[in-house]
Formats: sequence, C-alpha cells, structure tokens
Amino acid sequence: MIKLDNNISILITGGTGSFGKKLVDIILKHFPNIKRLVIYSRDELKQFEMAQQFSPSQYPGLRYFIGDVRDAQRLTRACEKIDIIVHAAALKQVPTAEYNPMECIRTNVLGAENVIQAALDTEVKRVVALSTDKAAAPINLYGATKLCSDKLFIAANNIRGSRDLSFSIVRYGNVMGSRGSVIPFFLHKRHEGILPITDAQMTRFNITLTEGVKMVLWAIENALGGEIFVPRIPSYKITDVAKTIGPDCKHTIVGIRPGEKIHEEMITTSDSFTTVDLGAYYAILPTQAKYTVEEYCKVMGATAVEPGFSYNSGSNDRFLSIEEIRSLIRQHVDPNFSV
Repeated sequence: MIKLDNNISILITGGTGSFGKKLVDIILKHFPNIKRLVIYSRDELKQFEMAQQFSPSQYPGLRYFIGDVRDAQRLTRACEKIDIIVHAAALKQVPTAEYNPMECIRTNVLGAENVIQAALDTEVKRVVALSTDKAAAPINLYGATKLCSDKLFIAANNIRGSRDLSFSIVRYGNVMGSRGSVIPFFLHKRHEGILPITDAQMTRFNITLTEGVKMVLWAIENALGGEIFVPRIPSYKITDVAKTIGPDCKHTIVGIRPGEKIHEEMITTSDSFTTVDLGAYYAILPTQAKYTVEEYCKVMGATAVEPGFSYNSGSNDRFLSIEEIRSLIRQHVDPNFSV
C-alpha cells in the first residue's frame, strides 16, 4: 500500500476536466508542497485557465503538460519519476461516441493501453482509472469502450511481474454539476420555460465531485490491485430533478437518446459472485487474481454479497428527495440557486 504525502508524485490524465480540477484542488489543500503534480491534457486554453487558479508559482510541484493519451511516447515521457497515475481522460458523451465510434475507441481503449504501457515502462507504483456506470452491461459504444478499458486495467495486474505496481478502477454514476450533465443543462434551459425529459421513468445514480475525488484517494491508499470500486450512493428520478429546477416549466417528454438506458447499473448479477461489501464502497474483484474472495475479505474487513445481488439506480434503496436535490445544487452547483 502507498501513503499520500508531500513526497509523492502524481500525474492526472484529463487533468483539466471537472474531476481533474477538483482532484487538484483537494490534493493541494492537503499537500501544498507536493513533490510533483502533473496535469496532462491536450487543451492549452483549459490549462492556461486552470493555471490562473492553480499557479506553479504558488505550488512549485505543479506542472502542466500538453499531451494526449493516444500519444504513447509523450505519455511515457510524462510518467518519468511519477509514483501514481490517476487516469481520468476519456471521451464521455454518449451521442458523440455513437456518431464517432473510432475516435472514442482510440481515446478510451487504445489510450488506456498506452497508460498501462507507460506505467510498466517507468517507476509508477499505483494506477487508478476512472470508469462509469455505463460500463456495466453496456448498450452504447461509450460504455463498451469503458468496459474494455476496465478489462485492460484489471488484466494489467497479471503482467506487472515483480514491479511494485498495481492497477485498480473506480466506477461511479453521474457527477452532480459536471459538464454535460443534466442539472447544469436544466438550469440553463429553465429560462426558456421548457425542460426536455427523455423518459418519465428514468433514474440515475448521483455523486458529488468531492465524493468521487475522496473515493479515488481512498483507492490509491487501500487498493490491493484488480478491484473495481463502486460507491454506495443515492439515486434520483429525472422527473424530481425537473420539479426541483423548473417546477413552473413545461416538462416535455422527448424520448431517450441513442444508446441511453432508463436505469443505470453499476454491479450486475453476474458480478455478484466476486463482489464484496466494504461499507462505504463495494468492490468487484477480478476472476483471476492472486487472492480469493475469502482472502480479500479477511485482509480488507469486507463481506461477500449474496449471489444474484445487483446494484441498479432504479431499484436502489435510497432516492434523493426534491428538498435534498435542491440542497445539493446549492452546495455543489450554484450557491444562488432558487426557484
């Protein structure tokens, strides 16, 4: 296991995204004198804007690297003298992936392979990759590419040899307030008086950026390698989000988009035989690992779930109320939100 402190060097792929910025914010608050914190992304404007908030002059260990996970050579160079990789880079929009499948594959699948090879070829000790609920029983290309990515990272533990290196995954649902998500979209559209709802029965898991970041930091310090960590989080009904944001708006049913599910799933019944309960999180263990489910439970203080267990946003045991959604929007999206 590894301990986060000021002597650690971390690289974040896709570091200028919503998750990357929050991760950097939390890391620098805890470790302002961190040895090295590399923001690796391909957008120079986003890096310039991010540097206005997190300046290398204030944080000497902070570095901004222009690069794409598709570029194996550049990625390997960026990973020199790095201890931890947090892999957040991905093409994430479902309709975009359906229309541009090869581009999505090049970034999400081949990019994942490049991250793995870079970690194997340098001194990296831990890799934590971000997944998505859409990777469980995927019906769209984005989910399929992330499932492939997950499989690559899990299998990478089998080829690490004698290296002090492990690969693990964090999988969670919709991040409240992230770019392209439903809440900012509804906040923008409510001024037009109409909120387009894909399906009245639709549900989604909900997690805040802070919760997602804390989960990744926990995984860095506690993962044994090969796990897919899944948080125990509430769900919401899309109609409740619409009632919260635009109670006086017209709610128009527009139909689901290509590759979209009515309910999201993070653990399937097929996963149940290797899934354990850690309390705040579940962990789906690899079918080929150096430890058994029993051994893992003993080391981690976990409990195996019942065969046939599944974790679905529609059958979740906890749903956010309208009042809770309103409070979370004020805390994490818009402090001035009112209806």
